[in-house]
Amino acid sequence: MREIIVIIMGAVLVENFVLVRFLGICPFLGVSKKLNTAIGMSGAVIFVMTLASAFTWLVYEYLLAPFGLEYLQIIVFILVIAALVQLVETVLKKLVPSLYKALGIYLPLITTNCAVLGVALLNVERQYNFLSSVLFSFGAGLGFTLALILFAGVRERIEMSDIPESLKGLPITLIAASLVSVAFFGFQGLFQ
Repeated sequence: MREIIVIIMGAVLVENFVLVRFLGICPFLGVSKKLNTAIGMSGAVIFVMTLASAFTWLVYEYLLAPFGLEYLQIIVFILVIAALVQLVETVLKKLVPSLYKALGIYLPLITTNCAVLGVALLNVERQYNFLSSVLFSFGAGLGFTLALILFAGVRERIEMSDIPESLKGLPITLIAASLVSVAFFGFQGLFQ
Protein backbone atom coordinates (compact mmCIF):
# COMPACT_ATOMS: atom_id res chain seq x y z
CA MET A 1 0.00 0.00 0.00
CA ARG A 2 2.84 2.38 0.83
CA GLU A 3 4.41 1.78 -2.58
CA ILE A 4 1.15 2.70 -4.31
CA ILE A 5 0.90 5.97 -2.38
CA VAL A 6 4.55 6.80 -3.09
CA ILE A 7 4.13 6.17 -6.82
CA ILE A 8 0.96 8.24 -7.13
CA MET A 9 1.99 11.13 -4.86
CA GLY A 10 5.45 11.20 -6.42
CA ALA A 11 3.89 11.54 -9.88
CA VAL A 12 1.47 14.23 -8.71
CA LEU A 13 3.83 16.43 -6.70
CA VAL A 14 7.51 15.55 -7.07
CA GLU A 15 7.54 14.62 -10.76
CA ASN A 16 4.66 16.81 -11.93
CA PHE A 17 4.88 16.51 -15.69
CA VAL A 18 3.85 20.11 -16.37
CA LEU A 19 5.45 22.07 -13.54
CA VAL A 20 8.60 20.02 -12.88
CA ARG A 21 9.32 18.10 -16.10
CA PHE A 22 7.87 20.82 -18.38
CA LEU A 23 5.99 18.35 -20.59
CA GLY A 24 2.51 19.13 -21.89
CA ILE A 25 2.98 22.88 -21.84
CA CYS A 26 0.88 23.53 -24.98
CA PRO A 27 -2.45 22.33 -23.55
CA PHE A 28 -1.43 23.68 -20.13
CA LEU A 29 -1.15 27.23 -21.48
CA GLY A 30 -3.92 26.88 -24.05
CA VAL A 31 -6.72 25.42 -21.95
CA SER A 32 -6.02 27.01 -18.57
CA LYS A 33 -7.85 30.26 -19.35
CA LYS A 34 -11.14 29.00 -17.90
CA LEU A 35 -11.69 26.55 -15.06
CA ASN A 36 -14.43 24.53 -16.80
CA THR A 37 -12.29 23.81 -19.89
CA ALA A 38 -9.32 23.01 -17.64
CA ILE A 39 -11.40 20.41 -15.80
CA GLY A 40 -12.65 18.90 -19.06
CA MET A 41 -9.16 18.67 -20.55
CA SER A 42 -7.86 17.20 -17.30
CA GLY A 43 -10.36 14.39 -17.40
CA ALA A 44 -9.48 13.62 -21.00
CA VAL A 45 -5.74 13.63 -20.24
CA ILE A 46 -6.13 11.37 -17.18
CA PHE A 47 -8.16 8.92 -19.25
CA VAL A 48 -5.81 8.92 -22.24
CA MET A 49 -2.64 8.89 -20.12
CA THR A 50 -3.77 5.96 -17.98
CA LEU A 51 -5.14 3.86 -20.84
CA ALA A 52 -2.20 4.71 -23.11
CA SER A 53 0.25 3.53 -20.48
CA ALA A 54 -1.67 0.30 -19.97
CA PHE A 55 -1.78 -0.42 -23.71
CA THR A 56 1.79 0.68 -24.40
CA TRP A 57 3.06 -1.48 -21.54
CA LEU A 58 1.26 -4.49 -22.99
CA VAL A 59 2.49 -3.76 -26.51
CA TYR A 60 6.05 -3.28 -25.30
CA GLU A 61 6.15 -6.36 -23.08
CA TYR A 62 4.34 -8.78 -25.40
CA LEU A 63 5.16 -7.49 -28.87
CA LEU A 64 8.16 -5.17 -29.08
CA ALA A 65 10.54 -6.64 -26.49
CA PRO A 66 10.10 -10.35 -27.34
CA PHE A 67 10.75 -9.72 -31.04
CA GLY A 68 13.60 -7.25 -30.53
CA LEU A 69 11.60 -4.31 -31.87
CA GLU A 70 12.25 -1.93 -28.98
CA TYR A 71 13.53 0.69 -31.43
CA LEU A 72 9.95 1.11 -32.71
CA GLN A 73 8.55 2.06 -29.30
CA ILE A 74 8.09 5.78 -29.97
CA ILE A 75 6.24 5.23 -33.25
CA VAL A 76 4.07 2.48 -31.81
CA PHE A 77 3.36 4.45 -28.63
CA ILE A 78 2.26 7.49 -30.66
CA LEU A 79 -0.08 5.29 -32.71
CA VAL A 80 -1.65 3.87 -29.54
CA ILE A 81 -2.05 7.37 -28.07
CA ALA A 82 -3.57 8.69 -31.31
CA ALA A 83 -6.13 5.87 -31.36
CA LEU A 84 -7.12 6.57 -27.75
CA VAL A 85 -7.45 10.30 -28.42
CA GLN A 86 -9.74 9.54 -31.36
CA LEU A 87 -11.86 7.44 -29.01
CA VAL A 88 -12.06 10.26 -26.44
CA GLU A 89 -12.85 12.79 -29.15
CA THR A 90 -15.69 10.67 -30.52
CA VAL A 91 -17.16 10.04 -27.06
CA LEU A 92 -17.02 13.73 -26.10
CA LYS A 93 -18.52 14.79 -29.41
CA LYS A 94 -21.49 12.47 -28.83
CA LEU A 95 -21.97 12.81 -25.07
CA VAL A 96 -20.70 16.31 -24.16
CA PRO A 97 -20.74 18.48 -27.31
CA SER A 98 -20.30 21.72 -25.34
CA LEU A 99 -17.05 20.47 -23.80
CA TYR A 100 -15.96 19.12 -27.18
CA LYS A 101 -16.40 22.61 -28.69
CA ALA A 102 -14.78 24.35 -25.70
CA LEU A 103 -11.65 22.18 -25.92
CA GLY A 104 -11.41 22.84 -29.64
CA ILE A 105 -8.01 22.13 -31.19
CA TYR A 106 -6.49 21.16 -27.84
CA LEU A 107 -8.35 17.86 -27.71
CA PRO A 108 -6.69 16.37 -30.82
CA LEU A 109 -3.41 17.86 -29.61
CA ILE A 110 -3.42 15.34 -26.74
CA THR A 111 -2.03 13.00 -29.41
CA THR A 112 1.13 15.08 -29.52
CA ASN A 113 1.07 15.96 -25.82
CA CYS A 114 4.58 15.00 -24.84
CA ALA A 115 3.44 14.33 -21.26
CA VAL A 116 1.35 11.38 -22.44
CA LEU A 117 4.23 9.98 -24.48
CA GLY A 118 6.70 10.83 -21.72
CA VAL A 119 4.87 8.81 -19.09
CA ALA A 120 4.70 5.78 -21.39
CA LEU A 121 8.44 6.03 -22.11
CA LEU A 122 9.28 6.49 -18.42
CA ASN A 123 7.31 3.35 -17.57
CA VAL A 124 9.51 1.37 -19.95
CA GLU A 125 12.72 3.08 -18.81
CA ARG A 126 11.99 2.41 -15.15
CA GLN A 127 10.90 -1.15 -15.92
CA TYR A 128 7.64 -0.75 -14.03
CA ASN A 129 5.30 -3.72 -13.91
CA PHE A 130 1.79 -3.33 -15.30
CA LEU A 131 0.19 -2.10 -12.07
CA SER A 132 2.99 0.35 -11.30
CA SER A 133 2.80 1.70 -14.88
CA VAL A 134 -0.92 2.31 -14.61
CA LEU A 135 -0.62 3.88 -11.14
CA PHE A 136 2.25 6.14 -12.20
CA SER A 137 0.30 7.23 -15.28
CA PHE A 138 -2.83 7.88 -13.26
CA GLY A 139 -0.76 9.92 -10.79
CA ALA A 140 0.83 11.85 -13.66
CA GLY A 141 -2.66 12.60 -14.96
CA LEU A 142 -3.71 13.79 -11.51
CA GLY A 143 -0.60 15.97 -11.42
CA PHE A 144 -1.54 17.42 -14.81
CA THR A 145 -5.02 18.07 -13.43
CA LEU A 146 -3.67 19.75 -10.31
CA ALA A 147 -1.37 21.99 -12.35
CA LEU A 148 -4.12 22.88 -14.83
CA ILE A 149 -6.73 23.69 -12.20
CA LEU A 150 -4.31 25.70 -10.05
CA PHE A 151 -3.14 27.65 -13.04
CA ALA A 152 -6.68 28.23 -14.31
CA GLY A 153 -7.41 29.87 -10.96
CA VAL A 154 -4.27 31.96 -11.22
CA ARG A 155 -5.14 33.06 -14.76
CA GLU A 156 -8.69 33.99 -13.78
CA ARG A 157 -7.24 36.17 -11.01
CA ILE A 158 -4.76 37.72 -13.44
CA GLU A 159 -7.62 38.62 -15.81
CA MET A 160 -9.21 40.67 -13.04
CA SER A 161 -5.96 42.38 -12.04
CA ASP A 162 -4.48 45.63 -13.23
CA ILE A 163 -1.47 44.47 -15.26
CA PRO A 164 0.95 46.85 -16.97
CA GLU A 165 0.30 46.95 -20.70
CA SER A 166 3.72 45.52 -21.58
CA LEU A 167 3.04 42.38 -19.49
CA LYS A 168 -0.51 41.63 -20.63
CA GLY A 169 -1.16 38.33 -22.35
CA LEU A 170 1.59 35.79 -22.78
CA PRO A 171 4.31 37.57 -20.74
CA ILE A 172 2.33 37.62 -17.48
CA THR A 173 1.10 34.09 -18.18
CA LEU A 174 4.67 32.80 -18.49
CA ILE A 175 5.76 34.68 -15.37
CA ALA A 176 2.85 33.24 -13.38
CA ALA A 177 3.54 29.73 -14.72
CA SER A 178 7.19 29.99 -13.69
CA LEU A 179 6.23 31.06 -10.17
CA VAL A 180 3.78 28.17 -9.80
CA SER A 181 6.48 25.85 -11.14
CA VAL A 182 9.03 27.09 -8.62
CA ALA A 183 6.55 26.36 -5.85
CA PHE A 184 6.39 22.72 -6.97
CA PHE A 185 10.13 22.32 -6.68
CA GLY A 186 9.57 22.54 -2.91
CA PHE A 187 8.18 18.99 -3.06
CA GLN A 188 11.54 17.55 -4.19
CA GLY A 189 12.74 14.91 -1.75
CA LEU A 190 9.30 14.48 -0.20
CA PHE A 191 8.84 10.96 -1.57
CA GLN A 192 11.73 8.56 -2.15
